[in-house]
Amino acid sequence: MTGGTLVRTVQKVMEYDPTRPKWVQIADVIRDRIESGEYPPRHLISEVRLEQEFGVARVTVRKATGALRSEGLITTTPGMGSFVKERAEEKTPDA
Repeated sequence: MTGGTLVRTVQKVMEYDPTRPKWVQIADVIRDRIESGEYPPRHLISEVRLEQEFGVARVTVRKATGALRSEGLITTTPGMGSFVKERAEEKTPDA
């Protein structure tokens, strides 16, 4: 162990790197899940579940989702939540 904080996630134990902000590391995990297809288009990104999974405060989760929103990976609708956006290559015109 390198002195980081261990957090049990649904899939594995995540060791936080103490030299990087937690929200950046959480955004990296969510981004990987989106890119791998584990979080498909229109998948709800639940702040409550992420708080519980990573053992962090809501503000930390919101910083992570804010970064992903500015990257164009998720979209947020007030009163509805945050969802994985469809990628341009997944949208195919009707032929």
